[in-house]
Amino acid sequence: MFQHSKKVASAALFGLMASAVMTTASHAEETIKVGILHSLSGTMAISETTLKDVMLMLIEEQNKKGGLLGKQLEPVVVDPASDWPLFAEKARELLEVHEVAAVFGNWTSVSRKSVLPVFEELNGILFYPVQYEGEESQRNVFYTGAAPNQQAIPAVDYLLENEEVERWVLAGTDYVYPRTTNKILEAYLKAKGVADEDILINYTPFGHSDWQTIVSDIKAFGTAGKKTAVVSTINGDANVPFYKELANQGISAEDIPVVAFSVGEEELAGLDTEPLVGHLAAWNYFQSVDTEINAEFIETWKAFIGDEDRVTNDPMEAHYIGFNMWVKAVEKAGTTDVDTVIDEIIGVAVPNLSGGYSAMMPNHHITKPVLIGEIQEDGQFDIVAETDGLVAGDAWSDFLPESAKLISDWRKPFSCGNFNVETGQCGGSATN
Repeated sequence: MFQHSKKVASAALFGLMASAVMTTASHAEETIKVGILHSLSGTMAISETTLKDVMLMLIEEQNKKGGLLGKQLEPVVVDPASDWPLFAEKARELLEVHEVAAVFGNWTSVSRKSVLPVFEELNGILFYPVQYEGEESQRNVFYTGAAPNQQAIPAVDYLLENEEVERWVLAGTDYVYPRTTNKILEAYLKAKGVADEDILINYTPFGHSDWQTIVSDIKAFGTAGKKTAVVSTINGDANVPFYKELANQGISAEDIPVVAFSVGEEELAGLDTEPLVGHLAAWNYFQSVDTEINAEFIETWKAFIGDEDRVTNDPMEAHYIGFNMWVKAVEKAGTTDVDTVIDEIIGVAVPNLSGGYSAMMPNHHITKPVLIGEIQEDGQFDIVAETDGLVAGDAWSDFLPESAKLISDWRKPFSCGNFNVETGQCGGSATN
């Protein structure tokens, strides 16, 4: 009797397990999983948490429209915790374990560089929403943030033309994005006739908090009788003490303007902005953009997040553009198959929040307007300049000799991220 009961119980247990497995498999087939790879803790959480939130909003809004290919989208959120090697582990988890159709994520270039081999090996799709240094074009990555010619170069041009700046402080966090961007900017400035002694370059670690000496050096550098500006590629929560120290030492925008590439509305929300009025940022979107589509986006965002004080920013718009491009490409392809979507997304155009359309170029970068904003007391930006039209992202800088001869085109049969126009050869690597 005992043996018989044991067999019956085992059979019942097996049946329950099989049912659970079948239910899980069925559930997986009924949804399309979307990976969200953003730091929710650590030094970059100040910037990346909002990007996780906006992805959840975009997925929810798409599901209200009926989902995609007749299925609901299912977000899969992981936290790489501002730990660059952990980004690669979490990317592998999303692709291998959760089998997501696409991943939206990363902020820093060092985290992006960490995951590139994973997406190439496992043939996944990554939409990267943040301004970066260029010098890269990978088949599995779509760069929806700004390349240097869509942010850094126009910002310097603005300061040259409107502020008549002659001395330049290039201040950045010590990793690949600031170093490469500043390498490009240094070459660009020298091509414009700026002397070596009129360029000061400084790097600090992530999370740097003691800015007294560095800001003193900047102040001293600006006393040579030439108009001086700071071009800031400082990232993450180090911006808070940096701007506080500028105010402490009485450096105003009239004296030494700062133009930032990593400070937007989200970062300003944690600062006393009154002493920062007049300092600048260069982005492709500001919350203050006055368009109907942007007003609708802001309204949807505040309702979703349940907080009227939460702001929008440029990388959020980049996710908005990238997500809608992916949706449109999947609908066009009739499948989430990676290879098919990669082919179909080139040429896809979707509305941006500035009132125009952004298109995916053959080099996996997009077209974007460039805006210069001036910090206001309420933490918003007054747009003081913008490009006449859209600027196409350039994967390889024209201002670095080794890069000027490279182009990227992922259309078949070309399919090369670094084609050398002088030698007529593809470099053989997806990223350099």
